[in-house]
Amino acid sequence: MSSTKSSLSTVSVVTDFKEITKMGLSLSVVFSSIAGYFLGAENINFATLALLAFGGYFMVGASNAYNQIIERDLDVLMDRTKNRPIPAGRMSVNTAFTIAVSFTILGLVTLYIINPKTAMYGAISIFLYTSVYTPLKTKTSLSVFVGALPGAIPFMLGWVAARNEFGIEPGTLFAIQFFWQFPHFWSIGWFLHDDYKKGGFHMLPTGKPDKGTAVQIIMYSIWTIIASIIPVFGMSGDLKLSIVGAILVFILGLVMLFYAFRLFKERTIKAAKQLMLSSVFYITMLQIIYVADKFLREWI
Repeated sequence: MSSTKSSLSTVSVVTDFKEITKMGLSLSVVFSSIAGYFLGAENINFATLALLAFGGYFMVGASNAYNQIIERDLDVLMDRTKNRPIPAGRMSVNTAFTIAVSFTILGLVTLYIINPKTAMYGAISIFLYTSVYTPLKTKTSLSVFVGALPGAIPFMLGWVAARNEFGIEPGTLFAIQFFWQFPHFWSIGWFLHDDYKKGGFHMLPTGKPDKGTAVQIIMYSIWTIIASIIPVFGMSGDLKLSIVGAILVFILGLVMLFYAFRLFKERTIKAAKQLMLSSVFYITMLQIIYVADKFLREWI
């Protein structure tokens, strides 16, 4: 009996740890960073790749832990967050803070070993997310714009880790993920609008799920597509994209844009969820296509 309780306790601790660091989100960020590294690397260094993966996870995990500490009283009010470790009473604020600080230190040190610029951008990401974006969420819908800045860093971070420099190439990767976040997070803000209202969060540009918000989602989807095919025109330095790769990315963009227009037409929770899923599919496949395109061009 005691063995069963111990086993359940261990499972609970692991589950809470995954929730406080938002493991799913953190791993998706690591995926973006690794994709950026492959694009920037002239020779793959697996030690650097491992440091980037662990460092990236630590930094994102720290940001998420700080976020849940700051928003613990608001999380209790919302259905989607009330069962998080802190509001549910399964984890103390001190424990969460210890995790956050430990992850911050580990992340900065790990990324600094790669190069100082990578650590600097990682630190900027944590600062913007926790000290600017999080407090602004209850004050203005412009918080999404601020949140898009740290959210766009991972893709470019991989390039900086590979080249130890910032230029037009990581800037282009940053722009792609920056514009992409608006249709992605506004679609989430749309179908979770009522729940966000309980916590006092302002996540939609017009303050409500209406035609005005849908129009802005369409516009930012178009900007995302434009930013995503820029490398095919030879305007982004060493970051290149073949015509075939650009066509595939463009088709992906049209799929996301289709769901953006559907949301404009139907303005339903179902349509918002479909757009959110299509946006996740878009950024994931875009990164895969970019990396595959690079290596295929080198081999052919």
